[in-house]
Amino acid sequence: MSGIVSQLVDVVGRGEAVVLADRDDGTVVRRGPVVAKAHATGVDPGELAVRVGVAAQCEGVLLPPLRGPEVLPGGRMVTVWPYGEPVSPEEPEAAPWAEAGALLARLHAVAPGPLPPMRGPAKAARAVARLRAMDGGGAAAEAVLRAWAALPGWARGEGAAPEGALCHGDFHLGQLVRRATGWLLIDVDDLGLGDPAWDLARPAAWYAAGLLAPEDWARFLEAYRAAGGSAVRGGQEDPWARLDVPARALTVQMSALALAKGRPLDEAQEAMVESCVRIARLAAA
Repeated sequence: MSGIVSQLVDVVGRGEAVVLADRDDGTVVRRGPVVAKAHATGVDPGELAVRVGVAAQCEGVLLPPLRGPEVLPGGRMVTVWPYGEPVSPEEPEAAPWAEAGALLARLHAVAPGPLPPMRGPAKAARAVARLRAMDGGGAAAEAVLRAWAALPGWARGEGAAPEGALCHGDFHLGQLVRRATGWLLIDVDDLGLGDPAWDLARPAAWYAAGLLAPEDWARFLEAYRAAGGSAVRGGQEDPWARLDVPARALTVQMSALALAKGRPLDEAQEAMVESCVRIARLAAA
């Protein structure tokens, strides 16, 4: 058991504990109804406190914290949350795409107040930096980097995004849990002000690459629009006018992370890299 896991076991209380995640960007331990998360080294304590405070106020949208942030021995920040049932990867047909779309629309409607920037573009930039730091990478890496270079500066973490809504910053189905009251969004590490289209970008990228079924994409987008989502309005508006740049950025981010691991790509990762090849080709035309 690593040192940080041992510290989290102490936070959630003695007894049988389950490690849900143990990565550089966060370690998560559960014991019964309580979950403790050690956030990434170097996280800004003030910004984390603001983000956790927003979660406490967004009833019915974000999972509310039990306590924190607090400082662990060694300096890592920790927050404590109630446990929620995650989306089951074994039942893709039951994935809550409509519920996710409605939750994001409600999140984007929250009056933002003073908040740090949404960290989505910064995370994409870090993924590309990892790819650049690896030795080689071949034609696939070159295509990913060309697709990255074709993005506007704000999508590469350079300058402010064009919109100022409250955004999750790292939405995917793993960021949903179910409580007695329904589905809620979790993980506030990237929460902040930014372009709300970023929160729709990962499903959009999957759909464009053929990884998300058209009916699931339609359920997600229609629920978002029906709930008044600000990123893509209802009526005749072309959603891709708003989603194109964020979707390309997430395509690059996912491809860069996959290639930087230096392992054979799975089918989904290959689809993302192939999308980058197409993006780079169009940018050069």
